[in-house]
Amino acid sequence: MATFRMIVRDVGASAAFYVTHFGFTLREQFGPAMAILDGDGLTLWLAGPLASASRPMPDGDVPEPGGWNRPVFLIADLDQRVATLKAAGVGFRNEIVSGPGGRQVLCLDPSGNVIELFEPA
Repeated sequence: MATFRMIVRDVGASAAFYVTHFGFTLREQFGPAMAILDGDGLTLWLAGPLASASRPMPDGDVPEPGGWNRPVFLIADLDQRVATLKAAGVGFRNEIVSGPGGRQVLCLDPSGNVIELFEPA
C-alpha cells in the first residue's frame, strides 16, 4: 500500500473532506496534529500545524499546503464526479482537460492541496 503525507491547515476538516468525497476511512486521529486515512490501496497521513512534519527546516523554510506534487485518484465517470464535487462547494484549479491517456482535472482540498482526478481513456 502506498502512503502519501499531506501538510494541511485543519486536520479535522481535511479528514472529513477525504472521507466524504473520496470514500477514505479514518483509521486514527491524533487530535489536531495528525490523522491517518485508508482508501483503495492508499494511506494518507494528514499532518496539521502541530505535527512534527510541520516543524521548520534548518534553513527556516516551513512546510505548508499546496504545491504541485499530488495524489492522483482514478475516476470512472469524471464528469459526474466533478459535478458532484462542485455542488458540494469543492474548489477546482482548472476545467477538465483531455490528453492521449485520458482526461484530468485538479481539485483542491480544504487546505489548498491539489488532487488530480483522472479518467483513463
